[in-house]
Amino acid sequence: MAPFSKPETVLKQAEGLVSVGQTHAALQSLTEMFSSKRFRSTPLASLEPIMHRFIELCVDMRKGRTAKEGLMQYKNIAQNTSVQSIEAVITRFVKLADDKVREAQEKAAVQVAVDVDDLEASETPESILLGAVSGDQSKDRTDRALVTPWLKFLWESYRTSLETLKNNARLEVIYQSIAQQAFKFCLKHQRKVEFRRLCETLRLHLSNVAKYSHQPHSINLSDPETLQHHLDTRFAQLNTSVELELWQEAFRSVEDVHNLLTMAKKAPRPAMMANYYEKLTRIFLMSGNALYHAAAWGRYNSVYATVQQSQPSAGGKPAEDAERLAGQVLVSALAVPVGLSSSEEPAKARLTALLGLTKPPTRAGLLKEALSRDVLRRAPKPIKELYNVLEVTFDPLTLCENVAPILKELRASSDYAPYVPLLQRALLSRLLSQLAQVYASVRIEFVMELVEPLREAAPAASEDGTKAKGVFDPEQVESYIMGCARRGELNVRVDHADGSIAFVDDPFAVALNEASPSKESTSSSASKEVDGAVQPSVAELVRTRLGSVARCLHNAIEVIDPAADSTTSTEEEEQARFAALASEVQKERKALQLRRALVARRRELLSELTVRKEKEEAIRRAEMTRRNQEEEAKRIKEMQRQKDQEKIRQIQMQAQREAAQALIDKGVIKAGDQDVALMDTDQLIGKQVAQLEKEKKEMTERLRIAGKRLDHVERAYRKEERPLVAQDYERQQATDRDTFSDVQAARKDSAHRAHQDDLETKKRLSRMIPEYEARRAVILAKKGEDFAKKKDAANKKIEEEKNKRKKSVMAKREEERRAVEEARRKEEERLEEERRLEAERLAEEDRIRAEEEAAEAAAAAAKREAEEKVIAQRKAREAERAEAVEKARLQAQREEEAEARRAARAAEAKAGPVRKPIVPSAPSSARASASAATPTEGGVWRRSTATPTPSTPATPTRAAALSSATPPRAESPSPAAAPKYVPGAMRGGAPGGWRERQAAAQAAGGGTAPARVASPAPPPATKGDMPKDDDGFQTVPEKRGGGVWKRGGARGRA
Repeated sequence: MAPFSKPETVLKQAEGLVSVGQTHAALQSLTEMFSSKRFRSTPLASLEPIMHRFIELCVDMRKGRTAKEGLMQYKNIAQNTSVQSIEAVITRFVKLADDKVREAQEKAAVQVAVDVDDLEASETPESILLGAVSGDQSKDRTDRALVTPWLKFLWESYRTSLETLKNNARLEVIYQSIAQQAFKFCLKHQRKVEFRRLCETLRLHLSNVAKYSHQPHSINLSDPETLQHHLDTRFAQLNTSVELELWQEAFRSVEDVHNLLTMAKKAPRPAMMANYYEKLTRIFLMSGNALYHAAAWGRYNSVYATVQQSQPSAGGKPAEDAERLAGQVLVSALAVPVGLSSSEEPAKARLTALLGLTKPPTRAGLLKEALSRDVLRRAPKPIKELYNVLEVTFDPLTLCENVAPILKELRASSDYAPYVPLLQRALLSRLLSQLAQVYASVRIEFVMELVEPLREAAPAASEDGTKAKGVFDPEQVESYIMGCARRGELNVRVDHADGSIAFVDDPFAVALNEASPSKESTSSSASKEVDGAVQPSVAELVRTRLGSVARCLHNAIEVIDPAADSTTSTEEEEQARFAALASEVQKERKALQLRRALVARRRELLSELTVRKEKEEAIRRAEMTRRNQEEEAKRIKEMQRQKDQEKIRQIQMQAQREAAQALIDKGVIKAGDQDVALMDTDQLIGKQVAQLEKEKKEMTERLRIAGKRLDHVERAYRKEERPLVAQDYERQQATDRDTFSDVQAARKDSAHRAHQDDLETKKRLSRMIPEYEARRAVILAKKGEDFAKKKDAANKKIEEEKNKRKKSVMAKREEERRAVEEARRKEEERLEEERRLEAERLAEEDRIRAEEEAAEAAAAAAKREAEEKVIAQRKAREAERAEAVEKARLQAQREEEAEARRAARAAEAKAGPVRKPIVPSAPSSARASASAATPTEGGVWRRSTATPTPSTPATPTRAAALSSATPPRAESPSPAAAPKYVPGAMRGGAPGGWRERQAAAQAAGGGTAPARVASPAPPPATKGDMPKDDDGFQTVPEKRGGGVWKRGGARGRA
């Protein structure tokens, strides 16, 4: 692959190649650039001119495949950055191809290439051979050769553009535009085959939307704008298919439109729906479906009426258009046959869904809807008369006679002429239905007499006035009757032997149809009520017989005894009976529903069982078939193996016989030898090899003897001819000398005669030399003048071309200089813009950094303030806590003193027996000495051992009581250090358990509550205790370093 060059260089090289006529090389150079790896990184501003030139070369050379590859590569690069560039390239591509077609048509003076059925079909060898051997070089053939290739290329350009733009939301607008241009191309050139392919391509692209939904820029059909684009394209497709009279494709287009309409979140525009229903009317009319054609006209009329009601001031259609619309709606409904079935079939359900109806339409419903929209008043006079004859009056004997002039008048109108065949069939169905209400059977000739006015009113088929074979011929009428009977629209029976038509009225048809419903029941028409029935049918009488009897009996009772009902039954009884009757009706209804459910369930179970049996039978048959196939394959394989072995054996026997026969022929063995049959192939081959060796030796010996004999003979020949060789040589020399002399004499003679002839010729031609010289001089002079003129003209032309070339080169250089200056200016502006943006970016970063630093500083200051506030609050709480502790201690001390005084007073008042005090009392001197002699250890009071305690205490006095009630602080645990916990059983002195203390208190005070021992005051916080917050957690004091971590060496130095 060639090295990558700059886009400007590639474009310049391509232009140079084009200027010298090497367009293929120019296109190849541009194509190689697309295949380069650095093509994706090239700026679009440089690629777009190259793409335009590339497209021009592809169009000029009709290289559709190359253009498609280049457009795909360019789309992959530009779809994320510049959609407008892709649109410009695609639009130019299609426009150039269209211009080429227009130029070819102008040159050939034709508009379309109508003789080519398929633009994508390649030229066959037969057509090439026919074109080569045919001598027809007419203008039509020349025109086809000019227009058809460009028409094929234009179609290929449309397909290439659609393939390039598909499934991309950013290219959706140009995609829909190209599709509509392709529709116009097909309509302009009447390309039906290409239109079908175009529709299939669009459907394929739409079906692939969900497949590529995960890709970027995928189509989203839930977007209203995108869905509207698709709807516009499908409506254009529908219009084109109708214009081309491709009715199957039009129906598929209608289905496409319906599918898109079901996806729309909001209702489409009324004008769009009117167009949709109008196209459906044409499709159904061409297919001969009168029922759905009338339903489509009804939907169209409803849309028109809705628009008129919502926008009364906007103005509607002119009066003539409104009258024509009303006439078409009413005549299409009248053209529906009377007994036409509207059962729920899949095809009809599909058509019903296309019309937006909830249930299949009926003739009565369509007429009722048309009359409710005041269509009859706005309809033309012939349509009104036709409605009165068919729907209002009941006169089967004069029906055809009254309708014949109306049909003749409708046939003359271009708007209602297509409805005449449908009206003829509807008229036959109406006639037969009215005859069925009046007669039980009629003669076929009588029916033919009734339709005779219609047959006479039929148009002439030729200029001589003969009638065309129409609907009202005897064969056609009979065929129509049989068709209606087969479809269940009429319940008739034709008797050809008697020549009559019997109208069958089965009284139990309704019951049978309700008991066993079936879509294919031929008697389903018996359950339908005929429009405008004069008298009820037998089936209707049977169905309503019990109700009629009940009504008659009730009326008879009222006539016979009108007061009995009022006297015997009160209103409450009537209500009770009515309630009982209603309950019974409900019970019967539930029972009926239950029976129906059971029957349906049994039918389902039976069908499931049947399906299961069929499936099992199919599996069994498949297994049996598989086994049979396996056995057959084994049998065939064994037979083939036996055949192969037999064939090998026969080949071996054949080879053995041939070897034996060869030995017999050579006489190695005898023909009747018994040993030959006992020999195998190897023995025979050995004998044959031995025989060959023997023959080889014999042949060698014979050759040696023959060679020796030949050598002796040759030696004898040479010895005998040696004396004769010299004589033969002398004789040969004499013969050669005579031959040379004769040849030389003949050559001299012929040269002399030729010289004489040349002299005579020179003498004869010498008279012409003056005229030759004069003519030669004249010709040289004339040719010289012409040569001089041509030389001057050539020199002038060369000078002109030189001047043009100089001007073009100078203009190109000036353009290139301007382009370079413009590029340089743009580059400088770009760099300046980049520098400005970079400066703005740096300034913005500095500003953001400054704001972040300011925010961090503010956050740090706020954090310090919060911490200082928390520390101050903590100190305040600690002070409050210490104050509260001190108050609690003083309160506890006061309570203890009060309790002690109260106990002392109680003891003095009672003067009871002597009891052992809880706190031992001693004289002040003894206490002092004991206190001095026995120090406390760890804040725990110890009894003195120097002074024993007396067995009986002294009589207490008031001073002693006061002193004992208020013990010294030294006896209590020291608040400076919290005492260790010692269990009561391990303490010295008095018993330590609470039961012992309680018993002692009861013995001392007669059951009074003992004095409460003062609780030790909580120790104050020392220096070693950590401060605590409100929740009781210890807080770490702030270090001297300000909370900044430092390594060990740094902390030591600090």
